[in-house]
Formats: sequence, structure tokens, C-alpha cells
Amino acid sequence: MFETLLSFSIATLALAISPGPDNIYVLTQSFVNGTKSGIATTAGLISGCIVHTTLLAFGISAIIAASEEIFYCIKVLGAFYMLYLAYKVYKSDENITLAENAPKKSYSLLFKTGVIMNLLNPKVMIFFLAFFPGFLWDKEGNTVMQFYILGINFMLISFITFSIIALASGRISGLLLKWKNMGNVLKWLQIVVFVAIAIFILLP
Repeated sequence: MFETLLSFSIATLALAISPGPDNIYVLTQSFVNGTKSGIATTAGLISGCIVHTTLLAFGISAIIAASEEIFYCIKVLGAFYMLYLAYKVYKSDENITLAENAPKKSYSLLFKTGVIMNLLNPKVMIFFLAFFPGFLWDKEGNTVMQFYILGINFMLISFITFSIIALASGRISGLLLKWKNMGNVLKWLQIVVFVAIAIFILLP
């Protein structure tokens, strides 16, 4: 069991560090709104994993993945939500203000956005479905409990890694305040990230 969990933890850490839609989103939010906002976003993204773990543990993920219609609907909803977020950023002030002076989004709003982003990305569900079963240490035992142990482990490691990214990004944003037009650059960076995530979700 210990060796399996250690292998799972190392694999999870490698995945959390690797550039992907979630940690890039945390990075941009921390740049724009500061470290605490990045951590609130991280908490939302990670909390969504509780639902994916539950769906996986009770076999619901496999049922959804097997239904092309349901899976496609979730993909479209997720992509539209990302494009909606991109549109909201586009309609905001032409030059957003960086972390120190920005009118802050509430942490609860950032948390909710993170949760919805996670739940409406069916590729997270497919990832759990493909990744977790290979690390069950007793396939004849209580698999529900094992999936939850793996899920909690995954969430803890991802939360710590993403929080470190948020902390580093928030610190860097202080230096960016000195750069002219950086607010506008970061505004478009957010838009690009949202659109890229939408495309990522829709890809096969």
C-alpha cells in the first residue's frame, strides 16, 4: 500500500507541476488579483475533485464516459462556460489594474468559478477514470475507500503545488506593476487562457 501511494504521489506531483489548463489559470489569477485570489481559485479547482472522486468510486464516471451524448453535452457546456468567462474579461476595463490596486473579485466568487471550471471539464473525469484504477493496491478489497484515499492524496498534493504557484505568481505581480501597459497584457492573457481551455475541452 505504502509503495503504491508513494508512486501515486510522485506521479500526481509531476502532473501538478506540468503546464496545464488548471495551473496556468491559477497563475494568471495570481498575477492579476494577487496570491490570496490564486489560492481561492485553487481551492475551488481542487474541491471539484471531490465530486470526480465520488463519481469514480461509485462507477458513475464510467457510465457517463460510455454515453457519447452525455459526454458531448458536458464538453459543450464546459467550453461555453470558458468562453463566457473570456467574454466577461473582454468587457471589463481596457486596462485592468494589477494585484495591489485592483478591485478584488471576492474569494467566494473565485472559489465558485474554480469549482464550476473543474466540474464542467469532462477531461478531468476521464483523467480520473484512466489514472486512478492503476493505483488500487487491493482490487479484491474495498475499492470505494481506496479511490477516496487516492482522491484525497491527489487533492492535497495538487493544492499544495498550485498554492506554491499562486504564491510565486503573486510575488512576481508586484514587480509587474512597474511595467507600462502590463494590465492590458494580463487582461488579454486571461482571455487567451480561457479560450485555450475551451478549445482543450472540445478537442477529442
